[in-house]
Amino acid sequence: MSESGQIPVALLTGFLGSGKTTLLNKLLKRADMGETAVIVNEFGEVGLDHLLMEGSSEDMTVLNSGCLCCTVRGDLIETMGHLFIRRAKGEVPAFKRLLIETTGLADPAPVLHTLMTDPLLAARYRLDAVITTVDAVNGGSTLDNHEEAVKQAAVADRLLLTKTDLASAEQIEKLTARLKTLNPGAPLHKVSNGEIAPSLLFNAGLYNPETKTSDVRAWLRAEAFEDHHDHDHHHGHDHEHHHGAGSGQDPHDVNRHDDAIRAFCLVLDEPLPWQAVTSAFDALVSYRGPDLLRMKGLLNVEGSDKPVVVHGVQHVFHPPAMLDAWPDADRRSKLVFITRNIEQGTIQRLFSAFTDSAREAEQNSWDDIPAAKP
Repeated sequence: MSESGQIPVALLTGFLGSGKTTLLNKLLKRADMGETAVIVNEFGEVGLDHLLMEGSSEDMTVLNSGCLCCTVRGDLIETMGHLFIRRAKGEVPAFKRLLIETTGLADPAPVLHTLMTDPLLAARYRLDAVITTVDAVNGGSTLDNHEEAVKQAAVADRLLLTKTDLASAEQIEKLTARLKTLNPGAPLHKVSNGEIAPSLLFNAGLYNPETKTSDVRAWLRAEAFEDHHDHDHHHGHDHEHHHGAGSGQDPHDVNRHDDAIRAFCLVLDEPLPWQAVTSAFDALVSYRGPDLLRMKGLLNVEGSDKPVVVHGVQHVFHPPAMLDAWPDADRRSKLVFITRNIEQGTIQRLFSAFTDSAREAEQNSWDDIPAAKP
C-alpha cells in the first residue's frame, strides 16, 4: 500500500478462453500473493469462486461480485467501498493489493472509468496495472472477430501470451508482432500453464510500494513507441493496408478490428502553457472521446519546475498529479496515445494550435499594459 494509504488495484482482463482462470489459480497459490483481495465475476467460463477459494491462503480475501460491465458500475463501487470498510473494521485481513477480474466479454473502459472518477474510491484505491491475457492459439482470430478483445489488448499495461505450449512457433511469432503493433508500450510475457512471477505483473504504475519510488519511464515506455515508429518507417508492417483496398493486402485483413488502432508517442520540446493542455484535451474528449482508448503523459508545464502526470481512458481523465521530481535530465513533454482512427498528426496539430493560441493570448495581455512613464 502506498504512503498515501491508497491500495493498488490491478485489473485482469482478457477474452473468453484466454487463460484468466488458470492464471488466477496459479497466482493465488503463491506465497508472495498473500495480503491480496480478489474480486471475481460469477459469469466466467467456469465457476471461478470455488476454485479461487480452494487455492486461497488465510490472508487472502475472495469476493464474488457479479459481472463487471458498464451496467453494474454501481455494484463495483459498492463492492470496493464495502470491502474497504470491512478491512478497516478487521472483518477481513488487511490486504495490501486488490485484483479485479473482468468477464471475458467486457470492455475494460467502464471499470477504468469507475476507478478513475469515483471520489470515494480514488481516496482509497489507485489504479496500478491493466493485465490482459491473449490466447496464443486463437488470439489472432479473436482479435479479428471481437472488437472487445482488441480494446482489452490496446489498454493493457501488461500483455500475457497464454497457452504458448499449445501454439506453433509461427502462431506465436505472428501474434506477438501483431500485439506489439497494437500496443508497443506494454511488456509482453509468454505464459505456459499460468506460471508467471507476480513481480512481472504488478507495480506498473507511478508508485512502487516495494521501492517507494516513481518509475515514470516504465509507466510511459515512450521509447518503445519510438522504436516501433522507426521499425515501421524503415521496414514496414503488414498493417500498411490501413490505406485501403487496392493496396495488395490480404482481403481477410481488411476487416481486422485493430486496423483502426494507432499507437504513438508525442514528444514536445518546449514547456507547455497549462491552458493549452487543458483546451487540447477538452477538444479531444468532446469530439473524439470514444476513440481515445488510452492516454498517458508526463508534461513540462510553463511556470513549474516539477513534471505533471496526466492519464485518460476515452472520455474520462484522471485528475492531473504533480511529481516531486523529474525521473532524469530529459525535460521534454511525452504523451503516449492509443487511439482508434485518430492519426498522430491530428493530435500534433491540435496541441500546436492551442499552444500558439495560448501564447498569443498571453502576449496580447502584456501588450495591453501601458508602458510606465519616465
